[in-house]
This record gives sequence, structure tokens and C-alpha cells, in this order.
Amino acid sequence: MTPPIFQVCSQDAGVTALLGNGSSLRLYSFGEAPEGVVKPYAVWHLVKGEPENYLAGRPDVDSFTLQVDVYAATGDKARQVRDAIRDAIELDAYVTRWGAEGRDPETKNYRASFDVDWMVYR
Repeated sequence: MTPPIFQVCSQDAGVTALLGNGSSLRLYSFGEAPEGVVKPYAVWHLVKGEPENYLAGRPDVDSFTLQVDVYAATGDKARQVRDAIRDAIELDAYVTRWGAEGRDPETKNYRASFDVDWMVYR
């Protein structure tokens, strides 16, 4: 079971206008994008997760913390994509931390990061 970040973002017009749509949506799991991918793009990875345990039965929901990183050719574009993803998922998940912004010295990509807590019913 994984958080439905791809499904939610792929149905949002603001995200698809910036990252593509369908199977071409440039939102990748495991924190890795394909080499040479068009910018902007976003990656996400699981930071931690845990079931909601109960004394009297099996868990019915799992909690996940994700880190989302957006990469773009400009800082403004990285923030624009970050905000579009935020707007797409906020009704289903909680942004819990605005992370680092910066520029990779090797690739020259700009990065904007944030963390999300997501509860997924089984």
C-alpha cells in the first residue's frame, strides 16, 4: 500500500499543466527521476510509515510521511510546481514541513522540498 500521490496529482489540472499528464506525468517515486527527464519534474519518497494499531483488532489505516522534491530550471518554476502539488493534495493529506530550497552545484537544477503526512485506509 502506498499513498495515492500520483493518482491525486494526475487528476489535478494545475499539476498536469506543469508536469504533463497520464503516464507522462513527471512525478516519480523512490526519489529518482529518469536520466535526462524534462524539467520541471518532481520526485517523492517514503520517509516513514506505520499502521494505526488497535488493541481490539487489525489496523484499518496506515500513516505515511513523504518527502516531495521539485526540480526546475528556475527557482520560481520550482516553487510554482511545489505549490501546485500542495494545492492538489491538501484535501487528502497534510503538509507538515516546508523543506530546503537550493540549487544543485553540479546539475544547476533548482529544488524546492516539502513533507506530507498521508493517512491511507486499507
